[in-house]
Amino acid sequence: MIIATFNVNSVRAHLQNILNWINDFSPDVILMQEIKCQTDAFPYMEFEDLGYNVSVFGQKTYNGVAILSRYSIEDTITGLPTFPDDSSARYIEAVIDGRIRVASIYAPNGNPVPSDKFVYKQEWMEHLHEHLQSILQNDEAVILGGDFNVALTDREIYNPKAFEDDAITQPESRKAMNDLFEMGLVDTYRKFYPDNEKAYTYFGYRGGCFQKGYGILLDYFLVNQKALDLITDAGIDTTPRGNEKPSDHTPLWIELK
Repeated sequence: MIIATFNVNSVRAHLQNILNWINDFSPDVILMQEIKCQTDAFPYMEFEDLGYNVSVFGQKTYNGVAILSRYSIEDTITGLPTFPDDSSARYIEAVIDGRIRVASIYAPNGNPVPSDKFVYKQEWMEHLHEHLQSILQNDEAVILGGDFNVALTDREIYNPKAFEDDAITQPESRKAMNDLFEMGLVDTYRKFYPDNEKAYTYFGYRGGCFQKGYGILLDYFLVNQKALDLITDAGIDTTPRGNEKPSDHTPLWIELK
């Protein structure tokens, strides 16, 4: 089974690019972020025609997350149960094939710093931590995939100095991620490839960032030990970023035995 996470930066605007990538890469499960459409406006038919079940938590113009799976999707949760007042569509969770719990996560960006948006970023991550404390107590494989909007270290940024005032590099942002690791979650890509340099999942649209290799690692798969025992490989597929009408992110994937 191959599970991919992909911030598509508008599923409708980049639909053909996404479909082309699916046809070439053929993932079994796709965790999407930033779909930027309401739930009923999602292009269900195009993905169902490719054999996917689809579960969506949408929002007009902004945010939005989805789970696509060639296996059954059950027990779907939309939004963080610990953050009922949050109006943004940033979290969707479900059980795949009755045996693996997955979540698609689009964490807040948090810029500028300081601002209410940065406070919200910290608050959202605190609620995520609180929710995960409950689900990680269960005896099941848990896989969290998505755009966490954090660069864990300066190595994850092509030019750290250019982002030293950005929310993605602030101590509070990095601590929120490290708090998840303290819960026993593992950064899957770095588990398999701890020394890889220039391993990026985001390339801005301006100034030929992709062509120059000016990227940032913002997308992650975080898994518990039971899931890690099933994972045989991980990687970043930059192919769709180099194709016509791409998202500014590119997929991250894991393979399970």
